[in-house]
Amino acid sequence: MGRRSPTCWAIAGCYFGLAALPAAAADGGRAALQAACWAPAALAARMGENIPVRRPARAATRPPKVGDDLALGLAPEAARGGGLPAPGVVRSVALPPGRKLIALTFDLCETAGETAGYDGAIIDYLRSQGVKATLFAGGQWMLSHRLRAAQLLSDPLFEIGTHGWVHRNTRLLAGAELAREIRAPSAAFAAVRAELGSAECAAGQAAALAAIPERPRLFRFPFGACSAASLQAVADAGLIAIQWSIATGDPSPARSAHAIAEAMLRGARPGSIIISHANGRGYHTAAALPMAIPALRARGFEFVTLSQLLAAGRPIIAETCYDARPGDTDRYDFLFGRRPGTSPALELTSPHARTAPPLPQ
Repeated sequence: MGRRSPTCWAIAGCYFGLAALPAAAADGGRAALQAACWAPAALAARMGENIPVRRPARAATRPPKVGDDLALGLAPEAARGGGLPAPGVVRSVALPPGRKLIALTFDLCETAGETAGYDGAIIDYLRSQGVKATLFAGGQWMLSHRLRAAQLLSDPLFEIGTHGWVHRNTRLLAGAELAREIRAPSAAFAAVRAELGSAECAAGQAAALAAIPERPRLFRFPFGACSAASLQAVADAGLIAIQWSIATGDPSPARSAHAIAEAMLRGARPGSIIISHANGRGYHTAAALPMAIPALRARGFEFVTLSQLLAAGRPIIAETCYDARPGDTDRYDFLFGRRPGTSPALELTSPHARTAPPLPQ
């Protein structure tokens, strides 16, 4: 992708407009806002909250209207594509010598046939250690976990990106369906932010609310799978597509905490992006983090949000999406024997799903 000037990257990261990205890691009073709205006990993990719950597809949350750019929080000029990133997906970031930054990312996926979980133990540990991270939240997940989503938005440690509406494979979508999967989560983000801003506890917290971006700028493809059309749709929506360079394998119940931590330690390089899950399918991630994070810090790594990482160096960009090698996520086109042309919400619901307790207020 020779259109990208190395000088441009070195000077200001101007191709993605990184200088204009929200300063997601800056406090801006967000800690005070969070403290005003929730006692520490209300932020803490609740037993059973991490367990996904099955529900009929007909009961799925209705997606916000995506035809109205203002409802999406998109400025009209952004909708026309002015100054937006060209198609491509960021896999890692090349950093200046001596900088050992690394980005932890956690997916919060939810499909149409479930209410996914919230792994509060993961978030509690990150908060206790002051570890910054980026969370990729599905649109339906944000609306079915409004309270938790608002808490995360108010937290200066975290940056929120989006991860599709109901985790559909965008390689198999087109037209309005593709637009909804990519753009509707931005409307969900805006709705949660607006609800937080109108809460009584947020009165007098204008500076803190201003520190929360009006809309997300980062997007992760469900399944890590994309096509030329879906890459273009993400760019047209003013979003930066983010992949990863290290996958922990945590959606597998058979993957032990030790194996997850070892994957992080073995693969860690300056500029790495690590993917895990915090939606009830990062089965042993909460136990792995206390093994991996102190060891990475001992090696001199600093944990930053993705916006901080992107602004610190030169993003390494691929023209297609893959896990370890090009083409390896194409298999998600054929789950359950389906072929391109149909796209159910393919992420499997946990066989351990059961009725969960009410969300804490």
